[in-house]
Amino acid sequence: MQDVAPTGDPESPSDQTSQTAPHPRAGQTMTGAEMVIEVMAQEGVDTVFGYSGGAILPTYDAIFRYNERERPSQGDDPMRLVVPANEQGAGFMAAGYARSSGNVGVFLVTSGPGATNTVTPIRDCMADSVPVVLITGQVARSAMGTDAFQEAPIVNIMGNCAKHVFLVTDPERLEDTIRTAFEVARSGRPGPVVVDLPKDVQNWSGEFKGSGLLGIRGYRQRMESLRQTEISADKAKDFFAMLSQSSRPLLYIGGGAIHGEGAQAVSAFAKAYGIPSVSTVMGLGAVDTTDDLHLHMLGMHGTAYANYAVEDCDFIIAVGARFDDRVAAKAELFAPLAEHIAHIDIDAAEIGKVKRVDWSHIGEAGRAMTQLLAYGRETQFSRDYSAWAEHCRSLRERHPMRFKEDGELIQPQAVMRQLNEITDGRAIIGTGVGQHQMWAAQYLDFRLPRLWMTSGSMGTMGFGLPAAVGAQFANPDALVIDVDGDGSLRMNLGEMETVTTYNLPVKVLLLNNCGDGMVRQWQRLYFGDRFSGSDKSLHRKDFIKAAEADGFGFAERVSDRNELGAALKRFVDEPGPAFLEVMIDPDAGVYPMVGPGQGYKQMVTGEHIPGREIPEIGRGGRVDPSEAF
Repeated sequence: MQDVAPTGDPESPSDQTSQTAPHPRAGQTMTGAEMVIEVMAQEGVDTVFGYSGGAILPTYDAIFRYNERERPSQGDDPMRLVVPANEQGAGFMAAGYARSSGNVGVFLVTSGPGATNTVTPIRDCMADSVPVVLITGQVARSAMGTDAFQEAPIVNIMGNCAKHVFLVTDPERLEDTIRTAFEVARSGRPGPVVVDLPKDVQNWSGEFKGSGLLGIRGYRQRMESLRQTEISADKAKDFFAMLSQSSRPLLYIGGGAIHGEGAQAVSAFAKAYGIPSVSTVMGLGAVDTTDDLHLHMLGMHGTAYANYAVEDCDFIIAVGARFDDRVAAKAELFAPLAEHIAHIDIDAAEIGKVKRVDWSHIGEAGRAMTQLLAYGRETQFSRDYSAWAEHCRSLRERHPMRFKEDGELIQPQAVMRQLNEITDGRAIIGTGVGQHQMWAAQYLDFRLPRLWMTSGSMGTMGFGLPAAVGAQFANPDALVIDVDGDGSLRMNLGEMETVTTYNLPVKVLLLNNCGDGMVRQWQRLYFGDRFSGSDKSLHRKDFIKAAEADGFGFAERVSDRNELGAALKRFVDEPGPAFLEVMIDPDAGVYPMVGPGQGYKQMVTGEHIPGREIPEIGRGGRVDPSEAF
């Protein structure tokens, strides 16, 4: 939704506020820029990512003066200002901060190119439901529409990318607008909110109220309705009737289970009734991936045993998942034996969008699963799913994740397996996009939610490094590792310097296959080995020298498989920033793989993972190259 010049709403008075006590500076005169910072402090913001410029300078100056005033005599700035190499990096840092903490991430950039550089992270956050607030500088109101220096129509550009866009044309409403931006970003289905802030509004002076929200028609009523939604006894009865008829139920868990603080409730439900579960790439960590009844990731590159469980189940219970094309490329082929599908999601638009469902509930995942669990206990629901659970365990045993174990070249799966042994599923992992992303998703464990950060829906290369920086700021004592590829790392390579500038103990693990591995895999399968634009073997980048030039004290390369384990251990144990480049087999592929437009029955498991059957795919297969990606 978009609001060019927010106006009052009699149904939602602008004097509403989430503040219970008067602000200590209420009634004081201050500039618009100062008001922005005071509201951010009210909202609990302790870190701002951004790159300065002329149209946003008043607000940058306000941060400096706020820190100067509020800084303890001995201590750090109360509102850290983190300067990246590029505004896109700032956006992904804010996203990493938000994904790993559950709090709203904030980034602050100037007008024109500074603002347009943030389009990709805003769209990425919208696609993955990540709460961030972006404040963009804008030329003065009198200059808007004149093609002034560094002017860009941000409201128009961002309108289809963000959850909401505000253009502040009335400085009297600035304070309320900033406060409302945070409310919208974190409420309901989380997402990115953009505030376009003209320079003259930043320089305006007025009285700071210390409270107040914009009137936004119907939104608060809808959000309150979602928060208060109850699953009625009759509706719960219908759900458990389907569950009682089922002998092979399967929990299908998406990122909404994490955003909706539903991980604990989903896990409790699964344990209470002995129901196996699978996760989307965004849902990893909602259930401990080492749990005996969790089958890890499903979908295009999901584990074979997870996908076979989907093939075999008779009841799908989708929680915070959306049946996207990476999971259900051909909706009618997804879970072909399922007699019923239940769907819980906070967004009504997702219900029935891809797959017809028999039972649905619109509301927060955690609250919904807690209510179902309570009803089941009250009615003493009992059903023996032990045979189905044993079947799922046997699927894991018969179709395990395997890869080439011999040969001289380092296999990327071996890197992930050994890293997993070191981290024990307790590190925060960020990734770029490509083969390395899928190997990390397949072979790493996540014992808790918010340990896994990746660009899921948008698939944005260059995401991993800045996201890891943001996560490290949000979790200063955590082990944060960016698992990256040579193609993805190049996209935001400038943020290597950001790691060392702030002396962050971020670990950058580069799997280098000298090219765009996922693209090459598709070119190998569907385009007759014509590696157009994807072979980077002739590129001259020396990543170790680059890391050293950026100040990494630990910068090593390993190409001998016998040295891998020791190198990984040194890398993880390094107390400061660390960079490890692993030269991997350039021909290694990501398997299993479900081809475009196909079902799990046609899944290709590769040479090393035992499959149920060998489908007709690849060279001479039935997939049209136009369907690729």
